[in-house]
Amino acid sequence: MKKLALIITIISIVFACQTKEKSQEQETETKTVEKGPQFNPENSDQEAIELADKVMEAHGGKEAWNNTRYIAWNFLGFRDLIWDKYTGDVRIDFPRENSTYLININDNTGRVKIGDRELSKADSLDQYIDRGKQIWVNDSYWLVFPFKFKDPGVSLTYHGQDTTLSGKDAKVISLTFEQVGYTPQNKYNAYIDPETHMILQWDYYQNASDSAASFSNEWTDYKKYGEIYLSSGRGERSLNDIKVAQEWDQTVFETF
Repeated sequence: MKKLALIITIISIVFACQTKEKSQEQETETKTVEKGPQFNPENSDQEAIELADKVMEAHGGKEAWNNTRYIAWNFLGFRDLIWDKYTGDVRIDFPRENSTYLININDNTGRVKIGDRELSKADSLDQYIDRGKQIWVNDSYWLVFPFKFKDPGVSLTYHGQDTTLSGKDAKVISLTFEQVGYTPQNKYNAYIDPETHMILQWDYYQNASDSAASFSNEWTDYKKYGEIYLSSGRGERSLNDIKVAQEWDQTVFETF
């Protein structure tokens, strides 16, 4: 009986350790997603912040966004992207240029193939890796904009109520940027459904001081992908082949 009791005790200790290790791994994964600078509320209107939180929740919530690992999509018919949010690995296939980018947006490393030739010169490769990152910044913003309202360096301003291009009532907040990203001079106006808090439209301003938007797109065709909601319709344009997954064949980030 003493031997049996000892065996049960050992099994219990091992199980407890494994459970603790698994919990620590999950916590580390979450921390990996959330690491880095945080949103500064002092630079934003309180009403705009509250709306931003409601937008995040309406599109699935912060936890669902952090737990989402792989996102793939086609950007307006131009190129295909696959993004591993946990590692920062991104694959971009650009058929019009006959090019493929295998980059990591966190450490700015990677490989690039143009036509049948893989780039090998450091200077040229670094330029293309940076270009690939700029492509990812732009294309991902078009897709996951609702989850970017409280990124570091973003300032939110509430502008009251307005109507969309199709006449829908909306609450409007603007997003401006403080020396972050490739184009900190830009501004976006987000039109938010006052009931559902889904994005109805966005206006893009090349310069925050511009009196008129460079373009405006209504957001349509919402669907649930994994645990988050994404819109594919952008007026006359669309984002296609959207996929969200927790598992993906890692070779897509390693081989051309």
